[in-house]
Amino acid sequence: MMYRLTILITIDALLALAALYTSAVLRFNSSEVRDLLQETTTIVVAAIFIVAALFSAQLMESYDFSRNARKRDIFINIIMGATCLFFLLSIVYYLEPTVMLGRGVVVLAVSLFALYQFLWHALYLVYLYHPRLSQRVLILGTSQLAGQMGELLASKNHFFALAGYASCNGPGDNCQIPANAIIGDAENLMEVVLQTQADMIVVALSERRGVFPLSAVLHCKLNGIEIMDAPTFYERIHGKLMLEQITPSWIIFSSGFRQTTLLTISKRFCDIALSTLGLALSIPFFPMVALMIKLDSPGPLFFSQVRVGCREKPFRLYKLRSMTRDAEKTTGAVWAQKNDSRVTRIGQFLRNSRIDEIPQLYNVLKGDMSFIGPRPERPEFVENLKNIIPYYSKRHFIKPGLTGWAQVKYPYGASIEDAVEKLRYDLYYIKHFSVFLDLLIFFETIKVVLFGRGGR
Repeated sequence: MMYRLTILITIDALLALAALYTSAVLRFNSSEVRDLLQETTTIVVAAIFIVAALFSAQLMESYDFSRNARKRDIFINIIMGATCLFFLLSIVYYLEPTVMLGRGVVVLAVSLFALYQFLWHALYLVYLYHPRLSQRVLILGTSQLAGQMGELLASKNHFFALAGYASCNGPGDNCQIPANAIIGDAENLMEVVLQTQADMIVVALSERRGVFPLSAVLHCKLNGIEIMDAPTFYERIHGKLMLEQITPSWIIFSSGFRQTTLLTISKRFCDIALSTLGLALSIPFFPMVALMIKLDSPGPLFFSQVRVGCREKPFRLYKLRSMTRDAEKTTGAVWAQKNDSRVTRIGQFLRNSRIDEIPQLYNVLKGDMSFIGPRPERPEFVENLKNIIPYYSKRHFIKPGLTGWAQVKYPYGASIEDAVEKLRYDLYYIKHFSVFLDLLIFFETIKVVLFGRGGR
């Protein structure tokens, strides 16, 4: 996987340089371009552009193979990356004007880079799906868990190929795999790896105690084969956690699930800045939205509800009213459903556009919520879900968010099954909590709002 990423990024860097040079040629005459190439500052300018271009592409997940399986996905991510690149360069040039070649050159260079990058990534995608370029995975185990990993590999939504299965012949490895798919056993694991040309071994044993082939796996590890357990492989493929297979010890010893003081302070600073800016920008539109709500249906302008926050501390969340007055007077607390009859006409628009959630910026400013984090649930639902879903209470170890990894990756939840799926993403976010992930979610949220996905 690393060599593919290296090739993709290296060509992108060359394309960024080509876009910058082409734009200079188009904007200046040949003698001016020749003079620019002889200046020392030109190297600095080019380096800044290349680094900013690669950073923006990475920020928009242009190098995430699992997210760019179609040309449309590549196009959207590259456009978002180009937008991010323009704003990033604008900040750099504002802080240090001496490294700027010219406004026209920058706009043209960013546009050309987006074009070159799309053509290159689209071409790369064709070759990437070739079976010979896939990373071959050998599954150690033949149990039901091993079958799940096999199905995961067969789904073809990633860039891995199933090399086969190796049996472990232990009490926790009851065979659920067709005999023709089992290439060998754990006693001759290295030979099986060489035979199948596997690049990775996924350990999928339902029970490891007394059956795990430590010596054989260690031998493969020391020979450069990547070793991964089933929950971690599932996490890498899906960007969420495999709740059924993770244990407290897995959480304790896995990387992540760590918050530094600096990261917490930085996140709070960003929350204050974004919520203040958001409230300031929404004030001019507030009278019009308020009038629309009042004309559409009788009732108050705002709607408030108790939600569960960090450390399960309750707080009052505020929204613009999108339902009829006293919508739950007879039913009690229920999840919102698709085409919910309680939602007003203007309320449907407010929900799809996420305008109804603007007052939650006040909750963010107060510190009850963060801009990004798990979605806050109602106490009635939380108590029930904690008794049904393992690790559900762990999502309350950080502040809830206005948007989050689960919100951009999964539709609006309206059942216990949806709550389980959302928890998989929430715990993934908590495990990989970082500034870069928050930035990704922020830009993904923009895409969700623009395309109106996931609202109810």
